[in-house]
Amino acid sequence: MTSDTIVGSIDSSDSSDEYVIADISADGAWLSMQADDAPTLPAWR
Repeated sequence: MTSDTIVGSIDSSDSSDEYVIADISADGAWLSMQADDAPTLPAWR
């Protein structure tokens, strides 16, 4: 059994919106991309 906790979020700033995926149970375990480039939920199915 693992204790990984993965979350996704939109991080907005004045210049752009970033989609961030992070494992909040580990330091430095995250990635981001432009929100417009992120896959949509139907594309993941």
